[in-house]
Amino acid sequence: MKAEVFLPDDYRPAESEPFMNERQLEYFRRKLQNWRGELLSDSRDTISGLQDSTRNIPDVADRASEETDRALELRTRDRQRKLVAKIDAALRRIDEGEYGYCDMTGEPISLKRLDARPIATMSLEAQERHERRERVHRDD
Repeated sequence: MKAEVFLPDDYRPAESEPFMNERQLEYFRRKLQNWRGELLSDSRDTISGLQDSTRNIPDVADRASEETDRALELRTRDRQRKLVAKIDAALRRIDEGEYGYCDMTGEPISLKRLDARPIATMSLEAQERHERRERVHRDD
């Protein structure tokens, strides 16, 4: 097992450091783990809320409104479930030493992009090319 990396509370990855050094990897690992924890906590709260709110509502309009709210909440949770899977994949890439590099080009993904979207698997340029190709093929 690896020794824990010291990371000051105010640490932010900088372009002047070697790319994906131990401190940067630990910074992104913690960021991803915290994000994952928040999503799972929200999910538990939703499940608890849905179990508590199973009540018989006599008014048809109120019942329809309640069901619409539940459906929206469940869709949101499904999106978050998929996001947790992407976070887990990013954590695996950190462990395997592949984190921070574009899947398409192998080039480093900018630190600003990773800080804004730590689950990113493509550089901004590769992502834009991918989206343009998707748009062209979708219109066919």
